[in-house]
Amino acid sequence: MLHYPYQNFYEVMCANAKNAPRKTALFMDDRKLSYAKLKEAIDAFAHFLKQSNIQKGDKVAMIVGNCEAFVVALFAITKVGAVAVPLNTFLKQEEFEYILNDCDAKMLLSSYAFEKETKALRESTKIERIIWVEAPLEENEGNFERILATTLMDKEACTAKLDDTACIVYTSGTTGKPKGAMLSYRNLFSNAIGGADSFQVTCKDRFIVFLPMFHSFTLSIMVLLPMFTCSSVVIVRSVFPFANVLKQTLLKQVTIFLGVPTLYNALLKAKIPWYFMWFNKVRLFISGSAPLSEQALNDFSAKFKKAKLLEGYGLSECSPAVCVNRLHHQKPLSVGLPLPGYEIKIVDEERMEVATGEVGEIMVKGDCVMQGYLNHPDATDETISNGWLLTGDLGKKDHEGFLYIVDRKKDLIISKGINIYPREIEEVIYKYEGVDAVAVIGLKDEQTKDEEVLAFIQPKEDAKLREMELRAYLKHHLANFKLPKHIYFVEELPKNATGKVLKRVLKENIQADGLLRKK
Repeated sequence: MLHYPYQNFYEVMCANAKNAPRKTALFMDDRKLSYAKLKEAIDAFAHFLKQSNIQKGDKVAMIVGNCEAFVVALFAITKVGAVAVPLNTFLKQEEFEYILNDCDAKMLLSSYAFEKETKALRESTKIERIIWVEAPLEENEGNFERILATTLMDKEACTAKLDDTACIVYTSGTTGKPKGAMLSYRNLFSNAIGGADSFQVTCKDRFIVFLPMFHSFTLSIMVLLPMFTCSSVVIVRSVFPFANVLKQTLLKQVTIFLGVPTLYNALLKAKIPWYFMWFNKVRLFISGSAPLSEQALNDFSAKFKKAKLLEGYGLSECSPAVCVNRLHHQKPLSVGLPLPGYEIKIVDEERMEVATGEVGEIMVKGDCVMQGYLNHPDATDETISNGWLLTGDLGKKDHEGFLYIVDRKKDLIISKGINIYPREIEEVIYKYEGVDAVAVIGLKDEQTKDEEVLAFIQPKEDAKLREMELRAYLKHHLANFKLPKHIYFVEELPKNATGKVLKRVLKENIQADGLLRKK
C-alpha cells in the first residue's frame, strides 16, 4: 500500500510554500517564481474562479501553451474543487468543440496565440467565459495576468479529497473519437510517488519541460512530480529551436531531462557543443511515448557517458507511467519494472495469464488505473475488469518481471495465420545505414484477404537508399514471411504532438491514394 501524505494538489503547494518559500519553483526565460509567489498566484486565480461561480465538479478547460500560467491555473482550478481539462493545443476548432461539449466545460483558459481558433467556441459550446493567457495589455476582457494582479487572494483551504477527480485527459483518438480519461488525485499522486522513488528525485533536482504540458506524460512526470518533491521546473515554450533547449539545460543546471524517441534520435545526429557535454549537470534522461530502437540506445550510451537514459512505459488511462527502468537496474530494450504499488500481467485472448516469456496483452492494476472514461460507461467496462486495465499493448515479461513491449495489439499483422510484429521488422530496418525513421504496417489485400507487410522509411538527410540493396539486407536478416511486400521512401513520417508515428494516417493515405498495387 502506498502512503499518501496529501489529499490534493493544493496541500502540496501549501507545504512547499511553508517549508521552502524562497526556493524557485518555476524558471521561464529570464523570469523565476518562488514557491511563495506561486502559491499567491494560485490563491488569486482561485478567488477569481469562485467569484465566477466555478464550483466543485465543474470542468475548466485549458488550451494553454507551455508557460507559468499553465501551472497556476491547474493548481487553482483543482483548489476550488473543479476539474482541469488540459487540451491538445494542436487540435482544430471542430475537435475543440467536440471535447468541450463532451466534458461540458464551463470556462476556458486559452493562450492568446490561439485566439483565432478559440474565440468562436463560445458560440458552439456551453463555455460561459474565456480567459486569455499572455494577452496584450489592451485586452481587458478576461486578461489572466490582469486578474492575478488585481484580485484578492483566496484564504480558504482546499476540500478536495484523494479520490475526487482532479483532471480529465483526452486520449489521442487513434480509434474513433477521443475519450476523456478521468484521473483522481490518488491516480496522479501514485505516479508522483513511484516516479520520485524510481528516479531518486530530491528537492535539489531541476526538471526541464519543453514537450507540451497538456500531454499526460509531461503533466505527471515533469509538472506534478517536481512539485510533489519540492524540486524546480524549467519551462521552455517549445522544442524549437532545439539550441534554446540545450542553452536552458546548461544555464539553469537541469538534472532531469524528459524526451521522446524522435528527440533523442535528433540529439544523436546533432553536433553538440563541447562545453555542453563538459558542463551540463544532467544525471538522468527519461524516454517515453514510443519505444527506442536498440541502435539508438547503444549510440546514446556511447555519446552521453555521464548520464543514464531510462525507458519507461505508460498510457493516459494509467496516469500515465506504469513501468520504468531503475537507475541501478536496467535492461536494454526493456521498459523496466512496474512502479511501486503497481502490478502487470500478460494475458491471452481469454484473459488467462501466459507463461514467462510468452507474448500477450498487457494488463495493469494499481492506484494508477483511471476512474473511467467520461460519459462512456460501456467503454470503461470493456477496458477495466476487476481493477485490471486492458492496455491494448502486446508485451512479455522475463523471469525478473521486466516488461518488454512487442507492439500495439491493433498493429499486429496476421499473414497466412502467422503473427508478425511490426516492431521486430522496424528494429532490423533501423540498423540499416541511412535510415532515420521507419514505420511498418499491415494492410489487407483485396484479392487474397490476407494482410501484406508495408514499410515506410524516412531516410537520413543526404542518404541515398536503394530498394534492391535494402531488400537484400532484409532477406539476410528476416524470415521470408516477415519481408515487406512494398517499401515506400517518404520525406517525413506523420507524427503526433509527442513525436509518436501515426500509423493509422499511413493506412488512411495508402487506402485513399490507392498506392497499394493490385495483384
